[in-house]
Amino acid sequence: MSSLSDLNSAPEVTWCAGQQLTELCALASSEPQDHAVTKLEKLPEEETVAVVGSAPWAAVVPQTDHQIAGCAPVGVGGQHEDPAVLAWSLAGGAEMVPTEPPAWPVQDAVQFCPLLEEVPYHEILWRDWEDLSVQPCDLEQASKNTPLFEFRVMSYNILAQDLVEQGHDLYLHCPPDILNWDYRLPNLLQEIQHWDPDVLCLQEVQENHYWEQLEPTFKKMGFACFYKRRTGRKTDGCAVCFKDSRFQLISVSPIEYFRPGLDVLNRDNVGLVLLLQPLLPEGLDLKAVSPLCVANTHVLFNPRRGDIKLAQMALLLAEIDKIAKTPEGSYYPVILCGDLNSVPDSPLYKFIRNGQLSYHGMPAWKVSGQEDFSQQLHSRKLVAPLWPCSLGVTDNCQYVTRCQPKKLGRRKYSRDFLLQFHFCDVACERPPQLVLLEGVTDAKPDRPAYWPKHAAVVNDPDLQPLIPRSSGVIQHGLNLTSVYSHFLPQRGRPEVTTMPMGLGATVDYIFYSAEPVENGSRGGRRLYRDGVLKLLGRLSLLSEDVLLMANGLPNPFCSSDHLCLLASFGLEVSSLREGTLLNVLYATQ
Repeated sequence: MSSLSDLNSAPEVTWCAGQQLTELCALASSEPQDHAVTKLEKLPEEETVAVVGSAPWAAVVPQTDHQIAGCAPVGVGGQHEDPAVLAWSLAGGAEMVPTEPPAWPVQDAVQFCPLLEEVPYHEILWRDWEDLSVQPCDLEQASKNTPLFEFRVMSYNILAQDLVEQGHDLYLHCPPDILNWDYRLPNLLQEIQHWDPDVLCLQEVQENHYWEQLEPTFKKMGFACFYKRRTGRKTDGCAVCFKDSRFQLISVSPIEYFRPGLDVLNRDNVGLVLLLQPLLPEGLDLKAVSPLCVANTHVLFNPRRGDIKLAQMALLLAEIDKIAKTPEGSYYPVILCGDLNSVPDSPLYKFIRNGQLSYHGMPAWKVSGQEDFSQQLHSRKLVAPLWPCSLGVTDNCQYVTRCQPKKLGRRKYSRDFLLQFHFCDVACERPPQLVLLEGVTDAKPDRPAYWPKHAAVVNDPDLQPLIPRSSGVIQHGLNLTSVYSHFLPQRGRPEVTTMPMGLGATVDYIFYSAEPVENGSRGGRRLYRDGVLKLLGRLSLLSEDVLLMANGLPNPFCSSDHLCLLASFGLEVSSLREGTLLNVLYATQ
């Protein structure tokens, strides 16, 4: 499979004017129109379209070395265009962008700035591809020429249309036309088709749009799709799609975080965990590649309820632990995508990345780091245990297996060990908290004569605690690190994945399995290096000031209030050994 750096020579992802999607037709008229979203319609090579409250826009196609038959190359005024970047630019001779800045409706919020000169959106929102395939520390490994199964993963919160209409005050800075689903859908599909991911994790996917429009279109693009709607009356959910020419499904596990009667799990968020088997090309019959676990979720937004966020993440990690665990007790490579509604270096982020969090006494708002509520006198604080034992999840974020045979023919608790509690002296002792009432609670039962004098404790080698709980500490052993560094050194600014209320923030992530460096930590952060799963590249993110120049999110170029995340990975391909074959067969059963 070619890498993104070779997109200029890959005809299947080359764009041409004859393949522009139908959102351009919608912009040419102020009246709503019906759109066929599952097919591409032809348009002229450069068609000027009007957007309410902004300058006219035109679709401009970047030149490539190889043009698809029937698609003529379009000039871009002598400027070299990267074919791996969507190209929207101002039409020639178009009016200047209005000089009056759009009023941001919320007091004290950041005001969006107008474009001071005629600058194309695609130049403002330019995102570079960062090639990480050969790092200085990996030169020794690279010299071994280990073959890799390369694939791309995209995570994208596409902004459900119902949420746009329910929170319209959040998007007053946007021209109304670009908020219409008939405009946004072709834009989103065009962006996904352009970057051509092999695995696609989507959040805020509206249910009727998924079944009626998105799934049929994705299937035509070669994806197998799985969807989980949020519980209750919510109309959106999460979807995971993968190219069935590159992966085979082993298992799929939808997760509902809602648990009746539990305050810490009383919200309707959901997740999906898939186990996929990569399909090697022909000619590699004697080679094998490990199964891949892909998880996708959208965690609760509420900044004040960090306790719920942590409990939801613990449930997700427990499901990943179950799905990704090998017969030997290790883990298949894991990729975790999602909108976690938590900022980098927040306690929730550190828990995922460092594998441990001491939460007892922590203010609930502090877990996600979204907002500072330290001035409030009566803020909720986390207490241990965070969730009850009845949930069946340990503090190591693993499911409890009750009475699971540890050895053939034996159970966790022996019969003799359980029978000893039939003759326990504790049953004849009065509880210290019991109120003494004469004639009611003052009686003490006599010890039956047939009870043994001393109930010896049975030394059971299989005895293990049912649900081990620690004092305010939760852990996991998945060894996850982030694809992104969350900082743009060339600009000296933080990366941004969304821009609510005019303020940039990072809340979307792609985590992946890595190997921790022995005795390696820096400032409390665990250090990792690539293992079987290697990070080969990523699509750069943008900073807040750049998005302000483009009037924030959404805009005519980006049709969601989040940026998409895209990463390229490589899975080591090994020689087929007996043990490897048994693991693959075990996973597929």
